[in-house]
Amino acid sequence: MSTESSPIGIIGAGLAGLATAWHLQRAGIPYRLLERCSQPGGYIRSVREGAYLRELGPNSLLLDAQTRTLLNDLNLAEALLPANPVGNDRFIFRRGRYRKLPSGPLSLLFGYRGEQPFFGVKTLRALWSERTLKSRSPEGETLAQFFERRFSPELVAYALDPFVAGIYAGDPRQLLVSSTFPSLLDYETRYGSVLKGFFKNQGSQRRESVSFRNGLQTLTNALAQNLAGLEPDTEVFSVAKISDGGWQLHTSRGTAAFQKLVITVPAYAAAEWFRESLPRFSEALNQIHYPPMTVVHTAFRRADVAHPLQGFGGLNPAMEGRFAAGHLWSSSVFEQRCPPDEVLLTSFVGGTQAAQHARLPEGELLRRLGAELREAFGIRGEPTFQRVFRWERAIPQYDANALPAQRLAQSYEAEGLHVCANWLGGVSLSDGLEKGRRLAEKLVVLR
Repeated sequence: MSTESSPIGIIGAGLAGLATAWHLQRAGIPYRLLERCSQPGGYIRSVREGAYLRELGPNSLLLDAQTRTLLNDLNLAEALLPANPVGNDRFIFRRGRYRKLPSGPLSLLFGYRGEQPFFGVKTLRALWSERTLKSRSPEGETLAQFFERRFSPELVAYALDPFVAGIYAGDPRQLLVSSTFPSLLDYETRYGSVLKGFFKNQGSQRRESVSFRNGLQTLTNALAQNLAGLEPDTEVFSVAKISDGGWQLHTSRGTAAFQKLVITVPAYAAAEWFRESLPRFSEALNQIHYPPMTVVHTAFRRADVAHPLQGFGGLNPAMEGRFAAGHLWSSSVFEQRCPPDEVLLTSFVGGTQAAQHARLPEGELLRRLGAELREAFGIRGEPTFQRVFRWERAIPQYDANALPAQRLAQSYEAEGLHVCANWLGGVSLSDGLEKGRRLAEKLVVLR
């Protein structure tokens, strides 16, 4: 590896790093994308075992106009797999079973097919009153505090809590509203109401949920195969500022220097690189918390499962005391995930609120999970297929401990150090693609 200075270096070939490199390459800007592993993709991992397809990380991608253009450019349009319509229905465990979340005003007020409404009278009154609520979010407000202030504790317990656990593997009593969902604060300020803001903007936010016939790794593989500047099997050991500008890297392939550097890796990995050169930044990065999450894929014969499984999946509110955070009904959402006479469930065990569950020995973990699956879905047979995968560090938590690193990262942009990682500016796949595109555009202008 040459020590000659290159214009732009990118560390990490997860989705955001791949997207940044792709857009730079399309603009004709030289770059080098350094990746520690031989296989790019980061948290996106799709594993095919015969008729079974497992997603070890994210399970779907929300399709917008920019993403559709990217897929067309990569010739992936034919490989797209839209989610089945039942995937629009979400279920929450309450009153001893999974109940469908309201999807509109009528089901919110009256429930489905004469069922008792999902939320109580106090919450329904709070939803109506929220339109005229005058209070405003104080600095450092958590998601739970925000929703309790504007709505009700019941909404926090049975909608926000499982929703946040599903996206962040987190606790709404710790995650900051300003970091996780800043659009809520914008609605509160601009419209005086979250609900008013939601209804005014819901048309522009509607996006289709998709995957690919061979899983989401299809996307990262296609990006990697089209990048001339990708350098796999290149481990970074340290990063230091160069006195006359730029950044120097010590790697497993030698030394490299870059005028501008893009960091796309997890905070704990980047912390090691800056221990000597930027100790304050390194210490702040180490404060970002990543809870453990264990992902279990289990298949059963369809005839052995009483539950219809007509929906995206079922989430478990923390106050219900369930073992798993929730279960994705994978074979209901996407085709070709298992044999046609079977169903495939993806269970998520752990997260901030139940880290101890994720770390249980495999035998105990599967015993407790199996009991929950049998009770919740009326299963009488044994699994036809089962696999366990553990993320010791899953999703970064956007809590108060993350703020110092996030603010420092933004301050270093003036010195040519840019962050395009999931611990800053959003954790979803859509966020990663959009951040990569925007950063590439910025780097083109700054060149």
